[in-house]
Amino acid sequence: MTGRQLITTPFSASSTADEVLAGVDLAGVRAIVTGASSGIGAETARALAAAGAEVTLAVRNTAAGEAVATAIADAGAAHRPRVAPLDLADPAAVRRFTDGWDGALHLLVANAGLVTGGPAHTARGWELQFATNHLGHFALATGLHAALARGAADRGEARIVSVSSTAHMRAGVDFDDLHFRHRGYDPQIAYAQSKTANSLFAVEATRRWAPDGIFANAVNPGGVATGLQRNFTQAQKDSLAAAEAAGVFAYKTVEQGAATSVVAAVAPQFARTGGHYLDDGQEAYTVPDDAQLADHPHGVKRWALDPAAAERLWAVSAALTRS
Repeated sequence: MTGRQLITTPFSASSTADEVLAGVDLAGVRAIVTGASSGIGAETARALAAAGAEVTLAVRNTAAGEAVATAIADAGAAHRPRVAPLDLADPAAVRRFTDGWDGALHLLVANAGLVTGGPAHTARGWELQFATNHLGHFALATGLHAALARGAADRGEARIVSVSSTAHMRAGVDFDDLHFRHRGYDPQIAYAQSKTANSLFAVEATRRWAPDGIFANAVNPGGVATGLQRNFTQAQKDSLAAAEAAGVFAYKTVEQGAATSVVAAVAPQFARTGGHYLDDGQEAYTVPDDAQLADHPHGVKRWALDPAAAERLWAVSAALTRS
């Protein structure tokens, strides 16, 4: 990201999703938000629907999703969100979702995330955090490529928002042992790898799909207390508390946490441009791979934007999800 000016917006860490969407009309925009049954995903979906978008809540827990959809409709949204089942760790479930999608898609918010407290793998032997946070979203986006291209033809562009995290600064992608079959399992490193993968996806998706009018960006929502933390180990909780005490981050509200996703989704500053990593509503500055999070809480490591790693991860992910 060197050699050019970073993209800036009027928004900050204190901005809310509604503030980002003030005056924005999303009538006619069809959007999918994964993990929208609670937390940042539910708030992102609510804000988009309030601005007029036709939102699909892609969720594992459809009962919880229906409750969110009802709350959004009761709040006055023009369209009650549709609720559709989606288990990102199950390739068959992802395929059912993509096969069942009809028509154009203008916005995909890959928000769902999973944290495990110990070793966990899918039936295929994939490490569960990597399978859910990255591979499931990869299969979802590639399966919806034609719908996104149609959406871009309709409105001049389609956008993908890939929700990453400052956790990406803990680890890059270990291509020699993606699923922790040989190294000792550390849930923090597994989560970090998946969040780096989320950013690399945005880099390569934009490179491949920009000619189709599809642009992807990664976002760091910041520290928000949601259900994501329910499986944190004591070591993870201690690490988080130490970071907060050191001033590395301050907790945001859910409304503030959803804001950067909405910036990537609608802000004109990110029209027809992708492969960026956003933090607090702005494009983040790049730091070396050996930089410390405490020194750069709003940066993005080079390994999360590396074009060669992004291309390699795409090839690996395509091979895994095709099998």
